[in-house]
Amino acid sequence: MARKMPNKNDGKGGPRQMIRLGLFWAVVVFLGLAAYAAFLPGANLKEVPLSEVIERANKGEIARLEIQGNDIKVTPKGEDAPTERTVKETGNIREQGLEADPSTVEVQVVPPSATGDTLWSLAVMIIPVVIIIAFFMFMMRQAQGQNNQAMGFGKSKARLYGMDKERVVFSDIAGNDNAKQDLKEVVDFLKSPKKYQELGAKIPKGVLLVGHPGTGKTMLARAVAGEAEVPFFSISGSEFVEMFVGVGASRVRDLFAKAKKNAPCIIFIDEIDAVGRKRGSGMGGGHDEREQTLNQILVEMDGFDANANVIVLAATNRADVLDPALLRPGRFDRRVNITLPERRDREAILKVHFKNKPTDESVNLDKLAAKTAGSSGADLANIANEAAIIAARNGRKKIINDDLTEAFEKVAIGPERKTKVMNDKEKELTAYHEAGHAVVGHVLPDSDPVHKVTIIPRGGTGGVTWFLPPEDRSYTNVYEFKDILARAMGGRIAEKIMYGEDGITTGAGSDLRKATEIARDMVIEQGMGKELRDQVFHEDNGGLMFDKMTHERPYSNATAEMIDKEVKLLIKEAAERAEAVLLANRDHLDALAKALLKEETLEEEAVVEVLKETTLPKEAMLHS
Repeated sequence: MARKMPNKNDGKGGPRQMIRLGLFWAVVVFLGLAAYAAFLPGANLKEVPLSEVIERANKGEIARLEIQGNDIKVTPKGEDAPTERTVKETGNIREQGLEADPSTVEVQVVPPSATGDTLWSLAVMIIPVVIIIAFFMFMMRQAQGQNNQAMGFGKSKARLYGMDKERVVFSDIAGNDNAKQDLKEVVDFLKSPKKYQELGAKIPKGVLLVGHPGTGKTMLARAVAGEAEVPFFSISGSEFVEMFVGVGASRVRDLFAKAKKNAPCIIFIDEIDAVGRKRGSGMGGGHDEREQTLNQILVEMDGFDANANVIVLAATNRADVLDPALLRPGRFDRRVNITLPERRDREAILKVHFKNKPTDESVNLDKLAAKTAGSSGADLANIANEAAIIAARNGRKKIINDDLTEAFEKVAIGPERKTKVMNDKEKELTAYHEAGHAVVGHVLPDSDPVHKVTIIPRGGTGGVTWFLPPEDRSYTNVYEFKDILARAMGGRIAEKIMYGEDGITTGAGSDLRKATEIARDMVIEQGMGKELRDQVFHEDNGGLMFDKMTHERPYSNATAEMIDKEVKLLIKEAAERAEAVLLANRDHLDALAKALLKEETLEEEAVVEVLKETTLPKEAMLHS
């Protein structure tokens, strides 16, 4: 359980308490003086001019005049106590014009009271002193805070989550069953370490969670701590590194010292690649702050006692850039791959996110799970949230299938931009461009089926032709890659057929860029070139700029020329295949373009109906 950290200002003698005490007494003195002034005898008497008082006294209407210094309290006849007051000038009141006989008007001279003057004098002296003292103590407190901040510059910024927080357990997380199974052993280590120690087994020092962004690495780490019921120190890799050399290493030492005091516990370092990159790639050499921080992490993980019962969990989506010394057994003993969810897992994740959202009975989450191949848990959570927003915007009390579809399309291909106005020529160009993609993708045998075609601008595009795989795939073969290239070229070739070589536009820019990236990946990373078959020339694009400048490419200039030639041949072949398909199915291209101009958006069934009699020409067939 998390321990309560002592407050450095607790106690009776702290500077903050002294400031509060001084201000308190200053307020007490001020309020006391104000109360004295309010309730002072004569404070509520009516003010009258001196001339009026003398005139009334001479007429016999005044019973008594009580003189105290220059203040005069007036008691009219018929009254038992003073009801009025006035102020005389310096001198005797007889000299001011009072002629009444003393037997008629009683004149009583009272010695001046020094109490009020003394109190006001004390207030004038004490209150400024109290304020000055409070000000200086406040300044001292500020200086002490700055000093403490400077002294704590090397302290860890890790946040401790103990049992006082709402726990996350494995049952709260859908999918990733294989990763859960690996992590359950870590939980068992923390719960029952003696069971393993009796057999000579040592608790794993580190577990590296590797996966795509949004797959739930952080949530799984929280679940490990929740299941084991141990404190959980969470920190980001970037929080170690500061401008000053040595601060990161100091924070690492402080973090591991706190963890040992709270053992058994878990240290979770999110985005560890921010500090754990390969050493020697920076410009600072051994004095680089990041490298010193990494060195300290390596030392601390090696310096653990055998029975420390502290496990380091780290998460990254760039395991390829981590230093080899960090990944070796004895530091990170285990590597858990958090994969993108499969269809069954996606359905379970969607059910979790729709659990507290009112949905219509017709909502089919299984169908949505089938369409969201390649989506992460974060993507699915975003779809669920967008569906709820869309339903609320339309004034519905429940989420319906139309909301799910619109949310999925908004997340996957961007929101519709219906406010963008296109003239008739641009609409026709867009219709033929998207129809070219759809016809080529529909005809080629190894292409994914067409899911939707629209000429309504979405995201940053003027239109979209959307292909969805019928099922999850783990591998892609050469034929599928080449069909993807051909359908990507379909838009540009359709423009060429309709408007000639000089009629092509910038509308195919993103298609050509994507096709080039795929062709280059086929040659360099997958060994699918013709002349360079089964050869891979991996390029590490994750290094620092200085690292790229000082390291040569893993292939020669002659090989680079061959790679460029292979990419060119693949793009050329894709363009020729797309052109053969479109020329052989020109009537269907026109029919689909006209349908798009009329409807603007066509779903899969409508596209299939228009293209049901298309044919595959021999020129577009692939031969091994």
